[in-house]
Amino acid sequence: MQAGKSSIKMEKGPVITSFGTVAGPKEGDGPLRNGIDKIETDSMLSKKNWEEAESQLQKEALGLAIQKGNLEIGSIRYLFAGDLLGQLIATSFGIADFNIPLFGLYGACSTMGESLMLAAMTVHAGYADRAAALASSHFASAEKQFRFPLGYGNQRPFSATWTVTGSGAVIVAKEGLFDKDGEASVSYARVAGVTPGRVVDIGCKDSMNMGAAMAPAAFDTIVRHFQDFDCGPEEYDKIITGDLGIIGQRILLDMLKQKGYPAEGKHMDCGLEIYARQTQDVHSGGSGCGCAAVTLGAYILPKLFAGNLRKVLFVPTGALLSTVSFNEGQSVPGIAHAVVLEHC
Repeated sequence: MQAGKSSIKMEKGPVITSFGTVAGPKEGDGPLRNGIDKIETDSMLSKKNWEEAESQLQKEALGLAIQKGNLEIGSIRYLFAGDLLGQLIATSFGIADFNIPLFGLYGACSTMGESLMLAAMTVHAGYADRAAALASSHFASAEKQFRFPLGYGNQRPFSATWTVTGSGAVIVAKEGLFDKDGEASVSYARVAGVTPGRVVDIGCKDSMNMGAAMAPAAFDTIVRHFQDFDCGPEEYDKIITGDLGIIGQRILLDMLKQKGYPAEGKHMDCGLEIYARQTQDVHSGGSGCGCAAVTLGAYILPKLFAGNLRKVLFVPTGALLSTVSFNEGQSVPGIAHAVVLEHC
């Protein structure tokens, strides 16, 4: 199972049998609108505050994944989930009613990759027949915590990204399981390998340019993956990062080319897919845990299921930004986790 210095190869890896996506009105106006399961018309989701609204996003996304898979909640042994907020309050309040044993995760915007990776490893190792992976973000709750309250009306530089209001959940399972009615579960994609990310800090101190902070981490993970699996960009239909945006994408492609791994035409960034950047005023693109999570369910998995994509390297990226460390003058480290997804 071990591959190279840090990866895991899954010859007959687990499969994704169901997924659910929920997004806000801005995301519902974007290019992925037709693939999102539920688009909210009110970014408050009829809740008292932004944080409760984000919890509701998680509750709906996981509920949709369970419903679409025709599963009993009790058939899911473990849940791997996280968000951007302090003490993961969107997660802990959002999924409490499901009563599933929880592993709370914080990988910043890379959390969907981390949760999917750990769920797949757990199922593949035989510790669970089914596990769920879940992540969320909300534009207003993220701005409130990390930058400025919305009422401040601060100007945003071109390098800034727009935090996605959305949540995505997937069910990872052993192949050959049945739903609650005894029907064979659908396999949307197979998890064939993973390369966990390392913390990479190049000293970036601009909290409005997270693409620059995350691109070196994406580069580090992708190159280690190529080395561990003895392959290159030609192995994949797409190499898909989480939310580098237009600036981070350019940095990553330049770094890969210099290393001997040209990926022009192969690379795709979820932050550049979820919004129509030229018309939706999102500057460099989309970001947040929900960015990769929603794009996975609304675009990547349907393409894999249909055979339009045969094999992709899914690399959600995260800027490990803290208001405490940032206000104390620290830099913004990055991390990226890679998951190999194949058409079944």
